[in-house]
Amino acid sequence: MAPGGQRASKDKTWLYRKTLRSIIQHTRVRGAWIRGVDPFSDLRSIFNEAVKSVDPYELMKTHLSVEKNLMKVQTGSERLTFDFEQYTRVFVIGAGKATAKMAKAVEELLGKRITEGVISVKYGHTESLDKIRMIEAGHPVPDQNSVRASQEIERIAQAADARSLVINLISGGGSALLTSPLRCIIGGEECVLGLEDFRRTTEVLLGCGATIEEMNCIRKHISMIKGGRLARMISPAVMINFILSDVVGDRLDTIASGLTTFDDTTFSDAVRVVNAYGIRDALPEKVVSALDAGEKELIEETPKKDDPLFSSVKHVLIGTNLTALRAGQKRAAACGYHTKLLSSQITGEASEVAQVLYGIARDVLLHDLLCKKPACIIGGGETTVTLRGNGKGGRNQECALSFLSALSREKDPEGIFFLSAATDGNDGPTDAAGAFACSRILEKRASLRLDIDTCLQNNDSYTFYEKTGALLKTGPTNTNVCDIQILIVV
Repeated sequence: MAPGGQRASKDKTWLYRKTLRSIIQHTRVRGAWIRGVDPFSDLRSIFNEAVKSVDPYELMKTHLSVEKNLMKVQTGSERLTFDFEQYTRVFVIGAGKATAKMAKAVEELLGKRITEGVISVKYGHTESLDKIRMIEAGHPVPDQNSVRASQEIERIAQAADARSLVINLISGGGSALLTSPLRCIIGGEECVLGLEDFRRTTEVLLGCGATIEEMNCIRKHISMIKGGRLARMISPAVMINFILSDVVGDRLDTIASGLTTFDDTTFSDAVRVVNAYGIRDALPEKVVSALDAGEKELIEETPKKDDPLFSSVKHVLIGTNLTALRAGQKRAAACGYHTKLLSSQITGEASEVAQVLYGIARDVLLHDLLCKKPACIIGGGETTVTLRGNGKGGRNQECALSFLSALSREKDPEGIFFLSAATDGNDGPTDAAGAFACSRILEKRASLRLDIDTCLQNNDSYTFYEKTGALLKTGPTNTNVCDIQILIVV
């Protein structure tokens, strides 16, 4: 035997046993042995793969190419071709959390062909650009830079003519990042809304539980550029819009408040939203006056479907929530799970959605209903939160905490793992993308003596998860396709 051979053999035996114990700790669930499955880590891996699949830079390179003097656009159903020799100027504009990455791809493809470009992005959601200027602005509540970005893009829009090609890059967040408060004449008197009017309106809408469609209905009608009004400014130039959807159902008239497409909503619809949520007294007086005047047809409506200006406007949807869910499902299958896509259109109160998802988890756990164990069920969309307290959190953290509350009432909470997170990396006004729910967190909660329901009542999910160490923090992802909920049952 070689010197030290016996000790080496003992070391290998010790290492083997240690490795085996580690595997056992991660794979023993409810008396079952599941080779290679680590649910808590897999939640992160599945989410990361879903986000990676909607990288705006890669999506733009998939849909856009340049060959000699031709710009080719693949829409999915057709291929569009634009001849640069037909245009004297090429402008690039846009707004959104994912727009910087989209712009980077456009710069690399078009280079010196770009005459001028301006985009508005959320603070920190930036890229290194040469030809296209970035203006960082406020989100979800607009700030002065949101107004400045709008002014710059309006300037370009008004300079564009019939020999101009305008490339517009739109992603989630555009509603706040481009803010041009309404200016109009009512009864012979000038009505000019200010930034604070817009900010206050946004805050009220965020706090009352209004859906994104309802919020955008109002924002379109108190803006100079939303609801198709930007397209009206740019006409008669040719416009091609590349859009990364952050809204449930992927409606073009809802993404970034429909800057360049026709608007099906009216001033009357906006007034109905105000009345339905009982927020008339909470909104700025000038906003209410403008909406009421518009309902009486004293202010010009947003452009509608039959407006001829849209004949020179094209839209290309480059990525959606469903794109991300499918990529997450593929990753989950590779991790060893039976998989099921639930829906890409999950909406409603975050805490109530969590209860439905928990019910699904229990049925899978007890009856293999919907999907056999080990199971991974993936859904997405965008929930809302009606504020009741003054705590800190976001819709995904609230969803996860509500799920954890349900889990805490079980005698045996093992076998269920949950993650709810925002694909843009920012859940509400926090630095977290979302949060987890599983028995490990319940154990941590008990040791810290934290009360889940008290935190829920105060909308203070961030504080709870920060103390338990169960926040998901990714930093800005520079993409945005709503939220993802991942449920693992083993």
